[in-house]
Amino acid sequence: MTPRAGDNEPSAVGPAGRRPGGTAIGRAGPAVRRRRYGAVQEYLGMLAVLAGLIAVFSYLSPRFFTPLTFQMIAGQVPGAVIIAVGMTYVLIIAGIDLSVGSVLALSSGVLGVCIVKLSLPVPVAVLACLGVGPVCGLLNGFVSNRWRLPSFIVTLGMLQIARGATQLVTDSKTQYIGAPIEPIAAATVVGIPVPFLIAFAIVIAAQVVLSTTVFGRYMRAVGTNEEAVRLSGINPRPIKLAVFAICGLLTSVAAVLHTSRLSSADPNTGSGFELDAIAAVVIGGTSLMGGRGSVVRSFFGVLIIAVLGAGLVVVDVGDPTKKVITGGVIVAAVILDYYRRRLKRGRA
Repeated sequence: MTPRAGDNEPSAVGPAGRRPGGTAIGRAGPAVRRRRYGAVQEYLGMLAVLAGLIAVFSYLSPRFFTPLTFQMIAGQVPGAVIIAVGMTYVLIIAGIDLSVGSVLALSSGVLGVCIVKLSLPVPVAVLACLGVGPVCGLLNGFVSNRWRLPSFIVTLGMLQIARGATQLVTDSKTQYIGAPIEPIAAATVVGIPVPFLIAFAIVIAAQVVLSTTVFGRYMRAVGTNEEAVRLSGINPRPIKLAVFAICGLLTSVAAVLHTSRLSSADPNTGSGFELDAIAAVVIGGTSLMGGRGSVVRSFFGVLIIAVLGAGLVVVDVGDPTKKVITGGVIVAAVILDYYRRRLKRGRA
């Protein structure tokens, strides 16, 4: 019998509605199920750490477990959460951005000068503020791409540039804005501060982009093996440029919320924010080597850092000791990430 065309070709759907690999249509394969189970385990692990910190500090001080403490944390975390989202994207493409603290200060300074000195309407001043971050991010991405320079060095230079520009713009003076900007931080919906809702919405949107879009897959691919991405016919430069611009934009959004909470633009604000963002993202399980990360876990990382900081303040731990403990937590998170990667390679 003469074989018909296609008799020797593998069918996309096998008998009993199964693919050639034996996986039923509409059902996740073993590898997918393992990834989902691992993700659930990591989320539950971070929730357990967060609950453990709350329990420990509540035991050490009855002043910790109060509405005032959690209101304070909810007021402080939105800016840190939004910056951590941008930092997560940057670390996933195997980059780093050390300039976010200074870019936040520059964005805040522009916002303050536009309202206080130039007497511009608040919406116009906010738009001017939101334009600062993307410009700085695009410069970071362009220089890093054009001359193949490590983003560590490029953003370290931007850290100094943005800090100096902030002092020039503000004349090294705090801009006291007051009432015009306060409604942004004071607004609530069902008792929840609007800045926290904005930060949470950004986390969800960023996670959806990372998990379900082509851009998200390209980010992970660039972080895993940029050369392989290039050889497959995809130019990684626009992807990296877009990621740095997004990080800059989110930093400016954080600057608006931070400035509205303080009702002023301090040229020295934002110092050390880059370290806090990196700490939260690493604690959230994003790899410093690139290719792997989760925005939602970075959100939990920010909460862990915030609860740890608030708890140390309540139990009267001095600032030097607090820095030592926070630094130790960062190192421990990096070591944990190392063993996590080894374990995953062993299972592969």
